[in-house]
Amino acid sequence: MDLHKIAIVAFGACAALAGSAGAPHAGLLSRTGDVIAIMGGELFLGQAEGHFGGAGTLAIHAQQNPAITCTGEFTSSAKLGGKGQLRCSDGAGATFRFDRLSMTRGHGDGAFTRGPMTFTYGLSAEESRPYLLLPPGKRLGHNGKTLELVAN
Repeated sequence: MDLHKIAIVAFGACAALAGSAGAPHAGLLSRTGDVIAIMGGELFLGQAEGHFGGAGTLAIHAQQNPAITCTGEFTSSAKLGGKGQLRCSDGAGATFRFDRLSMTRGHGDGAFTRGPMTFTYGLSAEESRPYLLLPPGKRLGHNGKTLELVAN
């Protein structure tokens, strides 16, 4: 086998391995994780994508009314934690801060147009419970398809 063919095979093997690393829908130097947020007493669900350099984006939607979507950007560092902003399709917005539990997991809070905001990323619903400020008389439940706020 000549040197040119060896280089092509090696490149193909590296590309295949690189493609399998990381979370689905995330680039080689980024990770995507689930977001659970309580904003103004409503449950919002979605995903955040964080990049190796500390910047990232998030996209969430209201669980009760998925037509209400919110997108935003954030920056983070291991020393300082993170901060960001969010804009929603209904005109609402938020500013937030968060603390990293690990490179891909964390929790935070902020000020949402319609009330307080608490959220987690990269955590399961059970792991998120201590960090979320739920409306009085409500808890996180699973309806077989997705998370929802249900009466205690």
